[in-house]
Amino acid sequence: MSSRRSPIALAILAMLYEAPMHPYRMQRLIKERGKDEVINVAQRASLYQTLPRLQREGLIAARHKETEEKRPERTVYAITDKGRTTLLDWMRQMLCTPKREFPEFPAALSFLPLLSPEEALHQFELRAAASEAELARLDAQVATAAITVPRLFLLETEYVRAVQAAELKWVKELIHDLRSGRLHWNQAWLRKIAAQFQPDPASGVE
Repeated sequence: MSSRRSPIALAILAMLYEAPMHPYRMQRLIKERGKDEVINVAQRASLYQTLPRLQREGLIAARHKETEEKRPERTVYAITDKGRTTLLDWMRQMLCTPKREFPEFPAALSFLPLLSPEEALHQFELRAAASEAELARLDAQVATAAITVPRLFLLETEYVRAVQAAELKWVKELIHDLRSGRLHWNQAWLRKIAAQFQPDPASGVE
């Protein structure tokens, strides 16, 4: 049975590919290196829940316990040969193959008619403002890091920024269409559209 990959599992194997370490150090390095821009480690449980699965699958192994004064005992993990092979296989697959993902924003867009055009416009305006603030944060972060960090280690942030900028451009176009009335709907129009897609009883198709 093939191992189930995920961003957090990839990060764990990548950290251990570098050196054996305990989970707290993994989490700290992920944050220190800015990998938390693309890997959700906000909830410590996600990392700690993934470790036992990787161990069961033979991708990592507990090496020893580490004890520091006034700190709880910590298990140090190491990557196995199978883990190294799996990590590189995951990398190749994740880089070359687009994957269908299901973020919240397009899910909400698919049910947009539940809101009025005016309320939808307001929400998109709020999103645009938040996106602009996020782009400014990313630009500042990259500008600071680029002074000492080669571009190779900033590619994930560069990608996040490109996606954010593309989405912002699209949202601003949507805002323009809502303001101008090029995109509009009301209950009467929605009922008319729904009626067009109702099955014809005479056809016998349900």
